[in-house]
Amino acid sequence: MYNKLFLGVAAALLSSGYTHAKQSEQASLEKVERIEVTGSRIKGVDLEGTQPVTIISSEDISRSGANSVIELLQDLPQLKGGAGTFTTSESGSTSTSTPAGQAAASLRGMGPSATLTLINGRRIAPSSFAAGTQNFVDVNAIPLAAIERVEILATGASAIYGADAVAGVINYILKKDFTGEELDVSFSNSFEDSDESKKQINLIWGREIEGGNLTVFADYFDKNQFNASDRDYTANPSLINSYSYLPKLENTPNIYYYSSQDGNEIGAPGCKTELVTTEYGEEICAYYGNQDDVLSAPFESLSAGFMVNKAFNDLIWNSEFFYSSTKSTAYSTPAAINQLDDAEGPWVKEDSLFIFDDAQGKNALLDALYIDPFDTYLGQEQWGFRFDARFNDPRTIEVESKNFRLVSSLEGQLGEWDWQSGVLISESRSEQQAIKGVYNRNQFHAALAGELCSDGSIGALSDNGVTCNSGQLLDFYNPFLVDDANNDAILALTQAMPTREGKSRVYGIDLTLSGELFTLGDIDVQSSFGFEARKEELSDIPSANAVAKAENEYRVDVFGYGSSIAEAERTQYGAFAELYVPLTEQVEMQLAGRYDHFDDFGSTFNPKISISYRPTDTILLRAGWATSFRAPSLTQAGVKLRTTTSTFDCGANQAIADLYCEGDGTLVSVNSLELGNENLNAEESDSLSIGFAWSPSRQTTVMIDYWQFDYKEVIDTNMTAVLDRAISDASLRHCGIVPQNQMGISYGEDVCSVTDNAGLKIDESGANLSEILGAYISEFDPRSQSLQLYRDHVIQLENTGTQDIRGLDIKFDHRFELGFADLKLALDATHYLEYDRNKPGSDQIESLVGTFRYPENVGRLSVTLDTDSYYISLSANYTDSYLDDIEGLKGREIDELDELGLLDAQQQHTVDSWTVMDLNAGLELSENLFIRASIKNLFDKAPPAVFGSKRGFDSINHDAFGTTYQIGLSAKF
Repeated sequence: MYNKLFLGVAAALLSSGYTHAKQSEQASLEKVERIEVTGSRIKGVDLEGTQPVTIISSEDISRSGANSVIELLQDLPQLKGGAGTFTTSESGSTSTSTPAGQAAASLRGMGPSATLTLINGRRIAPSSFAAGTQNFVDVNAIPLAAIERVEILATGASAIYGADAVAGVINYILKKDFTGEELDVSFSNSFEDSDESKKQINLIWGREIEGGNLTVFADYFDKNQFNASDRDYTANPSLINSYSYLPKLENTPNIYYYSSQDGNEIGAPGCKTELVTTEYGEEICAYYGNQDDVLSAPFESLSAGFMVNKAFNDLIWNSEFFYSSTKSTAYSTPAAINQLDDAEGPWVKEDSLFIFDDAQGKNALLDALYIDPFDTYLGQEQWGFRFDARFNDPRTIEVESKNFRLVSSLEGQLGEWDWQSGVLISESRSEQQAIKGVYNRNQFHAALAGELCSDGSIGALSDNGVTCNSGQLLDFYNPFLVDDANNDAILALTQAMPTREGKSRVYGIDLTLSGELFTLGDIDVQSSFGFEARKEELSDIPSANAVAKAENEYRVDVFGYGSSIAEAERTQYGAFAELYVPLTEQVEMQLAGRYDHFDDFGSTFNPKISISYRPTDTILLRAGWATSFRAPSLTQAGVKLRTTTSTFDCGANQAIADLYCEGDGTLVSVNSLELGNENLNAEESDSLSIGFAWSPSRQTTVMIDYWQFDYKEVIDTNMTAVLDRAISDASLRHCGIVPQNQMGISYGEDVCSVTDNAGLKIDESGANLSEILGAYISEFDPRSQSLQLYRDHVIQLENTGTQDIRGLDIKFDHRFELGFADLKLALDATHYLEYDRNKPGSDQIESLVGTFRYPENVGRLSVTLDTDSYYISLSANYTDSYLDDIEGLKGREIDELDELGLLDAQQQHTVDSWTVMDLNAGLELSENLFIRASIKNLFDKAPPAVFGSKRGFDSINHDAFGTTYQIGLSAKF
């Protein structure tokens, strides 16, 4: 069963720079000093063997060449699979993008909100801007310069840590008791002509103070933008038929098929590119998103802080503080231009085409059109036609985030017991502003009709026509007139700059006791008891012009840009107990349980049991079971009308397919508004892990761990289920806009005008939707013979999802002692056995292993030559092949793939496996000076083609940088 894994990894890979993740069990087998490790609160007891904790050491961090936490983590197999882990490559300006300049780590692909992030065992405030409705910790805000090591426990841990530890815990351990001064600088870039350089400088300073230590650090990092146009394999569209009908205004618009006398779209008269033939035989000016795609957003960060500890008699005082400021810019494709009510095909005056009159005054374009009356923004009747276009500039936002975290604690002894108590305050603030590419729909439509004044205000309509209270009435904006200064100035007046401000804050206090509970014969039972209280606050407030409001029929004042208001707070109390029971010399057991109470959704109790057995000095067997939970995020509980898109799956429900997808099993995305739900339940998970470690010699360790998660009550929306319920529930069917304080589906004007055989309309109780569909097709003969949906369907978050995940982690580590050097060989791989979940917006279960973004096998193989003065390493990261996500492609795109011979007999496309070689080296020039260099993607391997991604490649599992290099220098003083 595992031949594919080992052949794929071992044959393709050669080996690596740093032992990216060493299992702590190895340390246990080698009888090293016992320390407190993530997954337990008991001090001074070796519990490392009972659970698989991955440790990234300070040496690993130094040799990795990583400039940020997310760069350090992103190659770990435990963080591969799915779209949960994201970087700035996923940033965008819209509400469905990940927040600009931010990054998150997700264990087992279960989502960033299911991974608990800790610093020195305590929490950090999540980002105030959610990824969708998932709150997450922005790991870009954690300064890498301050981190001593990272400990990763990839199994349920709510019995120890409480909420959010569903997939596990990532604990960042800060440097402590550092003495001296150390400066580190690095520069990296690609070998291409474009500039994607990264620059970093950090300084750490430490001194012993009377009875303690003070460590201070500062870090600066700057990363340039990386565009799709910077590489040949991303600069052009992967499929010609992946076009959009909406060209940029710089090309002039296409003329909407509704206004064409032959019923076909008419290509833009000023198109700067070759016209594309559509599936209907039309010749149009096409748009492809890759021309504006930013593959990695520009990013700048500055952080500083300190760690201090001091002994006062029998007490030890510890405090840690850091502040970070990050800046980034994010981009999304230029916004589509729609009608005032957001329907496609906006109207413009027929006068706009007069510029195409020939010398005899004839106009072939006008002669091919229907010229119809339409109402302007102010209610005037004008004559014109409809067009298709988008604005020129990508939607561009700037984001600045400021974060701080302060922890202060005391620890000491009470008799034979150790105790520790601390207080925490952590805050994340973000401010966002649109700076380009966002336009006010009301002003723009007024401009199209000649109703805009020179000061940007909209005129008033009276018996004397349109007048301006201030400024002068402008000529109408002509979308067909290119490179005209006056015309461009009118468009510029309609630009908008909506803002968004967010704040997330966490307050906490905790107390932990640890010591020997009792002795039973020869067995010393160690224990830990603790209490924690926490208050969380979150607000996410956009400007009024970016919010959908019921009184404005849910229209956002600007095109293609919307945010949602989210405000919530909660208070939580938790108490836990943990026991360590050495049953025999060979058998150890950990028992733990935690009770948590939340003032907004109730209480939960989560137990854990783990056991280890050492039949010999070289073999360790272990198993663990736990339950975990994730409280609904504050965004999920408190969001108000989040502007987004929702997907329904016609392949999961034939009745839905017949009504909305012409009988096909396609996925359909529609504009919608999500409502928070204060009655959400916690997400719950049962986790199980079973494994062994074998160390036949001091130089060799082999570890295999089986793990599984049964994840229930996952919070999501279920558009398919809402559509299914609407078949029989008339309260969910609405003609036009969904009324305020109601939920359901919005239907178009035409489908609302027909009746079923009993004379009932679609919003009436008892209506037969199949008969209404037939009447609608008979009456209007629409292009798409499915029920006409309108816009802004209102659906509520529910506990609707499930995930069942199983897999194997495989580790191998061997050291050859050569005398002058050590040669290290290491393998770190994950094999997914199962990843089943309900389809988005559906109750149907789908198996994801081996499908888009869910490779069956991921791994890293490394070989390192290590001496006292230098190291050289060669490594490779392997990502398995998987099926492309072509299910959501249009028929014309599938036909093109077939014509290109890229589909197999089952009409599927397989994304090739990807192996990237890295070379790392370091040299000690003197006792205080060290130089390092690395080359990533040594052989400049392009990412495999992925047609289910608009980018043409998988930006989560692959990257498009090609070969990059880094040079770094560390100096001690």
